Amino acid sequence: MGNLLYIIAVVLVIFWLIGFLGFPDAVGGIIHVLLVLAVIAVVLRLIRSA
Repeated sequence: MGNLLYIIAVVLVIFWLIGFLGFPDAVGGIIHVLLVLAVIAVVLRLIRSA
């Protein structure tokens, strides 16, 4: 389960970068929501592994 969470976080960060750099006006706030979800996933992974 931890690896899946890490993979999801990485994918969300990649989507955020693509949206932020490629389509800044079209996607808007959804990209930032994806970034927040990715950060939460990484923090949960760090907490659970410690």
